[in-house]
Amino acid sequence: MTDLPYTTPLQFIGLALALVAGWLLGLASSNAGRRWRERFEAERDAHQALREELATANTRIRDLEAANSRLERTIADRRPAVPLADPAPAKRDSAVRSWFYGGTDVLARIRGIDEHRERQLNQLGIQHFRDIEELPRGDELPLEERLGLPQGTIVDERWREQAALLRAGETDEHARRFGHHA
Repeated sequence: MTDLPYTTPLQFIGLALALVAGWLLGLASSNAGRRWRERFEAERDAHQALREELATANTRIRDLEAANSRLERTIADRRPAVPLADPAPAKRDSAVRSWFYGGTDVLARIRGIDEHRERQLNQLGIQHFRDIEELPRGDELPLEERLGLPQGTIVDERWREQAALLRAGETDEHARRFGHHA
């Protein structure tokens, strides 16, 4: 019988461990192992960056949803149960146009509000000059975001002042200060 170098199970286990250790040592010291490690690290870094970006986006979404909820509550609280009568019945222009537009004021008369933006405001429950005139300062930014306006537009365009003039029927004064806007 020939002498076999490995005859016991313990010797076979030792051989297997030596082969695996040699394979791992070769993999770690070769360029292929280094490339694998670099790819792994790059993939790990990209994954971490994506997780951070998603966390930031989720935080922004929660903040916007909270602002939206506050704005909707404020608008719902301010919405009159019955449309208010025109405070200046002698000024027929505003009253007649409001009647034609379903009891709402024509907000597009305010510089900075076009017909599309007026429909958006109406859908949010802002239908009268008084609603704009009495809009709380804290609701400006959420409203500007909902309408897709740059921050500060409501103050810069002086929507409150324009709404007060139009609500009072001061169309000539409004045209003088803000230019003619139908």
